[in-house]
Amino acid sequence: MSRHAAFTPTSDLHRAMPETAHARLDRTHAALASLREEERRLERLGFGEALRRCREQLRYWEFLAALFSLPASTSRPSHRTHGSH
Repeated sequence: MSRHAAFTPTSDLHRAMPETAHARLDRTHAALASLREEERRLERLGFGEALRRCREQLRYWEFLAALFSLPASTSRPSHRTHGSH
């Protein structure tokens, strides 16, 4: 398995990310669930190097899940110049 190969089909980094916020969050949760199951399997089998790489992917997908869980901004920052109203 190459260093960047997906451990599960849902965690494949080459698949396009869905367009909507809810779909992206669903995708990240599915990837996390599949990776956690794979982590348990690799741990049970004693595959240390594969387990380490799986955990790296878990951290990445956990980051994405946290990012996609952030509320969307409803206001835009003002681009006023100093002294303008």
